[in-house]
Order: sequence, then structure tokens, then C-alpha cells
Amino acid sequence: MKQLREIMREGFLFAVRKHATVAEAARTMAENNVGIVAVLEEDRLIGVFSERDAVRRVIDKGLDPHTTTIETVMTRSLVVAAETDDYQDALRAMDQANIRHLPVVRGTQVVSMLSVRDLMRVDMQRMGEALHSQPERRYTVPPQITGRK
Repeated sequence: MKQLREIMREGFLFAVRKHATVAEAARTMAENNVGIVAVLEEDRLIGVFSERDAVRRVIDKGLDPHTTTIETVMTRSLVVAAETDDYQDALRAMDQANIRHLPVVRGTQVVSMLSVRDLMRVDMQRMGEALHSQPERRYTVPPQITGRK
């Protein structure tokens, strides 16, 4: 089986400090086209902040993203995986924890972030399915539904 170190891109990790604002974290996510940032204190991972956190813990609560610090709204209860873990074990852990992103650690240092999509891609390859074999029509709305010709 494949270990996470064979899948991850080492250093593919975007981070903010715990005193950053939600707006700064959102900007980091938008600029890098990612849905989550690691939250660091010194070089230690102390939490994560995701798009889901922004919706549930900031917007839904009416907090100001320009003044709210990440430390106050980040996810503190972390599920992490070692780079030597099997990818299927990581998928199961993500499913059980209902999370879409998984920090990968080497010892005490976070070295990458994997998404469920990253791991599913490997699983699809393992099953012999081509990622782009699905006909494009499955990703478009049929004309009879939209009323367009």
C-alpha cells in the first residue's frame, strides 16, 4: 500500500500565525486556492482554519473577519497522520472524523496537508479508473433542464 509520503507534496502547506485575522487567513486561502490553513505558534501546529470554520464560526456568528483572530475560531481538536501511514488508513480516519483535510506530520513537525481529493485520486488509480474518463456530459446540465437549446 502507498504511504502518505509517496502522495504528499512536502511543504505544500499554507499557514498563518494564531494572531492573524480571519480576513488574513481567507486571503491566504484565496491566493493559494486552498480550503484550509494550518495555524502555527512558533513552528508548532496548534490548529487549523478552514472554509467551513469561516462559515460556521465567523459568518454565521456575525463576527467581523477583520478583527476576529484565528486563535479564537480555529479548530483545535486535530486529526493528523504520520507520513508513514497508509493512505487508506488516512482516508478512514478522515471519514470517521468527518474532515476533508489532513495535516501530515514527521515527528512533531507538520510537513504537508492532504485533502480527501488527493487520497481519492490515489484510490481511483489503484482501482484502475482513469481520472478523466468520465464523459463531460456528466458535469454539465442537460439543455432540457435549463430550457436552453
